Amino acid sequence: MNRENPTHESGQTDIIPIEVEDPINTQILTISEDKVQGFERCPLTKISELSDVPLDTVTTRIKAMLDAGIIRRVRQTLMATNLAPGALIAWKVPQDKLNDAFEYMFKNDNFTGHVVLRSTDPGTAGSEYKLWTTLKVPKPYSMTKHCDYLASKTGAEDYILLPAKKVFSLGVGHMRRRKLKPGDRSDTPGRVHNVTVTDLTDQEWQVLMALKREFKSSELTTNLWESRAKEIGLSIDEFSAIADELNNRRVIGRFSTFLEHHKKNASGKTVSRYNALYHWAVPPGQELEAGIEVGRHTCMTHAYWRDGGATFGNVNIMGVSHGNDKENVLEHKAAIDAHLKEAGIPVLYTNIFWGGRSEIKPSEISPLVYLDWCKQHNLNPEDMKA
Repeated sequence: MNRENPTHESGQTDIIPIEVEDPINTQILTISEDKVQGFERCPLTKISELSDVPLDTVTTRIKAMLDAGIIRRVRQTLMATNLAPGALIAWKVPQDKLNDAFEYMFKNDNFTGHVVLRSTDPGTAGSEYKLWTTLKVPKPYSMTKHCDYLASKTGAEDYILLPAKKVFSLGVGHMRRRKLKPGDRSDTPGRVHNVTVTDLTDQEWQVLMALKREFKSSELTTNLWESRAKEIGLSIDEFSAIADELNNRRVIGRFSTFLEHHKKNASGKTVSRYNALYHWAVPPGQELEAGIEVGRHTCMTHAYWRDGGATFGNVNIMGVSHGNDKENVLEHKAAIDAHLKEAGIPVLYTNIFWGGRSEIKPSEISPLVYLDWCKQHNLNPEDMKA
């Protein structure tokens, strides 16, 4: 599948390949999905350098894939776990209300990010919790009160907050992970990211909000931050200095091109057909050790220490892996299980929740946006405080 470039004066029209399987696109996407970490003043130039693809080609291809819907968004991510209290939420919703609850969470709650229907073997721990979402609620507001409101609107019978205590892996890289073999892992232990909420000034929030907004293809230029700086009254040097400081405080994530990985994209293909949420229960006191070992495995897009409690078999390590072949996803899981055993970490219980229907959007994290949301839903902001 190709996309036409505007016609030149000569009358010729360039045809731009937009398939992710195109060798040059693969070369670009392998870098642009999750290898440009932190704040870069010229992120497209960085992608060009790391992928060894000329800058003009990088820019043209990313624009074409974004316009065609192959790439669903281009944006600077933030370390939202360090900007607002958050959690993975498991929802128990009656079957006849499940799809409506999904729609409500996706369309009406700015602070809900991932919305996924998940299933596991009937009768296993937590199998009745089929709707899973991520949530960020900025201080000084309450996650519990926010969830109580969402439950009242969706008919949810129960929900369980699963906040992250530690983060061990956070990066997508679907293209890069396609060639992984079960058991592939780094030679060094996984990094540990502490979950602590950082206080920001009003100006720092302004810069963050300008950073996180998605880019239109027309905005993808070498100096793409200049217009964002100008709109909040800063020079590019002032904007970059604040962004660099925020990066040093570890609240900036990565500059990323996000592929439409689970749903069929504009070419009728899926980048990643299967989405598995792995659960492990390890002995109390070994959570950190286990998370570091799980985080070494490069198949993991996310890995966290989250306490699931008795409802989920007392699991405490959770992580997500994607793949186009279900058996391959299971083989990756088996390789991690074996590695934990070799490392002397007993697995007391384990399970997989498989992803079905899903929608993903960035969570809002600003207290000012939360005030606006309260007004839209006729809620008194004072009543929503923790």
